[in-house]
Amino acid sequence: MTDALKRLSDEGVAIWLDDLSRKRITSGNLAELIDQSHVVGVTTNPSIFQKAISGGDGYEQQLADLAARKVTVDEAIRMITTADVRDAADILRPVFDATDGQDGRVSIEVDPRLAHDTVATVAEAKQLAWLVDRPNTLIKIPATKAGLPAIAEVIGKGISVNVTLIFSLERYRAVMDAYLTGLEKAKAAGLDLSLIHSVASFFVSRVDTEIDKRLDALGTAEAKELRGKAALANARLAYQAYEEVFSSDRWAALEKSGANKQRALWASTGVKDPAYKDTLYVDDLVAPNTVNTMPEATLEATADHGQIIGDTVRGTYEQAKAELDALAKVGISYDDVVQVLEDEGVEKFEASWNDLLKSTEAELKRLAPEA
Repeated sequence: MTDALKRLSDEGVAIWLDDLSRKRITSGNLAELIDQSHVVGVTTNPSIFQKAISGGDGYEQQLADLAARKVTVDEAIRMITTADVRDAADILRPVFDATDGQDGRVSIEVDPRLAHDTVATVAEAKQLAWLVDRPNTLIKIPATKAGLPAIAEVIGKGISVNVTLIFSLERYRAVMDAYLTGLEKAKAAGLDLSLIHSVASFFVSRVDTEIDKRLDALGTAEAKELRGKAALANARLAYQAYEEVFSSDRWAALEKSGANKQRALWASTGVKDPAYKDTLYVDDLVAPNTVNTMPEATLEATADHGQIIGDTVRGTYEQAKAELDALAKVGISYDDVVQVLEDEGVEKFEASWNDLLKSTEAELKRLAPEA
């Protein structure tokens, strides 16, 4: 079952699971996926926690204790989510040790309501790192304009970061710049750069969803021909940018001081359109020193029938650029698409967080001891 996953791993793609719940931790399922499915990391987001905690499995006792202590709903959520991340980090610790800190990582996101507030994002990142208190944690910070200086500052304090919600090539370059700036700050502060790690989560399937919708609205044969090509083209050009930045003189100076490259992470790799093969964003985004974070359905599909044939990214850049240029020719604005996706991404996570606040508040009230 796992030959394709092993081949993927052998090609230099780290397989991370895009999901976490207490049941997954306590049932031994996460340990099993690490042992049998080459999973070497876990990512979470507000939507994942909303689903897990609202599902209720395994949270009752902690919620009852929190209700008895009369904690605020915000504090309750942080206690619950950081407990899950801490336990998952402990399960992944052997992977972290075996890979010198590159993998064995668990990501936890800053409160999405802070996405446009630099100072609050930095404060929240520091608090989360302190609360989880595990060296194999990544703090997720969205790549909004306000997020960029926060990323540089948090990296500069020696905290490892997963930059999330990256859709555009321009913003991705700004993210890599923020990472290098952060490393330069850390170096100036005398910190050990070898202990700082980062990934840049470049979103994939949502790009096709938005662009295909616009192509369908055009309805021409030319537009139809371009369906399902934009997301891969965008991600492949992102990898080209990664190769450029991490072969620059600026990077070389940091590497000499022990710095780690910020790996590109393919996020949102579950295929949304049933017309496409369900392993599209895995099979066609194989490149060394990358991460692919998959929902469980995509992980299982890849194990079952993934077609891993080697590097499917390098050598595709001219074709990828031509595909994005073709979109402009039929009147689809790349800049508009990526801005819409960033705005929607922040809104979706904020909505999930608000749903989580409401459902947790209801549980705290239900479980509160009678006066």
